[in-house]
Amino acid sequence: MLTALGLASPAAAAVSTEQKLSVLSSWTQTSASSYSAWNAGRHDKAAWSEYAFDWSTDYCSSSPDNPLGFRFSLSCYRHDFGYRNYKATSLFSANKSRLDSAFYADLKRVCATYSYLVRPACYSLAWTYYEAVNVFGSTAAVRQSDLDRAARLLPTP
Repeated sequence: MLTALGLASPAAAAVSTEQKLSVLSSWTQTSASSYSAWNAGRHDKAAWSEYAFDWSTDYCSSSPDNPLGFRFSLSCYRHDFGYRNYKATSLFSANKSRLDSAFYADLKRVCATYSYLVRPACYSLAWTYYEAVNVFGSTAAVRQSDLDRAARLLPTP
């Protein structure tokens, strides 16, 4: 996977700032392949220890990680990864818009895995979560009324 993205496997030698920024950038793009590369790194953090990435997360902050049962937690995790690591490099402002766009792309890919009957509710929540991070910088801005609005889009049993 790393070779496909034009990245070499992490070497035992010290990692330069440029190398770290290159991997960070490649793991925080809007594409599914970028998400897959980040997720592979998440599953093998030891192999990336030389890069000193911050893997900490609070997932979707104080908003539900899996609202109405939609699995948003890993999308929130990757978003946290981008925010935390770009803040640590003092390059956050220049990358925030892309990080938020990648988050929205991840959420839409999650929604696409669900039945067409429930997708409208998922897409509504994806947009709400995106707007919360885009405007406020956190999904903590998602309100119960936002969740209720999306729930009304679900088919009635």
